[in-house]
Amino acid sequence: MSEYPTQFDKDALLKCARGELFGEGNAQLPAPPMLMMDRITDVSADRGEHGKGHITAEFDITPDLWFFECHFPGNPIMPGCLGLDGLWQLTGFNLGWRGWKGRGYALGVGEVKLTGMVRPDRKKLTYYVDFTKAVQTRRLTMGVADGRVEADGETIYLVKDMKVALSES
Repeated sequence: MSEYPTQFDKDALLKCARGELFGEGNAQLPAPPMLMMDRITDVSADRGEHGKGHITAEFDITPDLWFFECHFPGNPIMPGCLGLDGLWQLTGFNLGWRGWKGRGYALGVGEVKLTGMVRPDRKKLTYYVDFTKAVQTRRLTMGVADGRVEADGETIYLVKDMKVALSES
């Protein structure tokens, strides 16, 4: 089991972004404005749909978020790539939470389906990441996971086979 808690508030996420949570040279979240969550509500290495780990998080939506002004001026929509990035961020966070060493890197995604939009009138995004594989060997540290993003309870993104690795080089 991890030595870390299973829930993290915004202050803890900012600590992770500064490299203070998992140690220098290990998994970090990006700093605002690229940090795509406000809190992690649950994380594990052995639960989730496949029993290989999971992580859930929330992001509060407010009309003054930076991307609404610049993405399609006059038609404010959160870029879909930011929701995908939030899922990648959480996948890498889970690997660091497990105590695995190295910096996180998104390696790809098998499939992405966007079925809804995030506009300024939304209140909250909820991210769900379920690991299908988590591997740590001498040469490879990698997580493979499926993800889902809900906006106010409505599923708007479905992602299959996200891959994130940790590298010590």
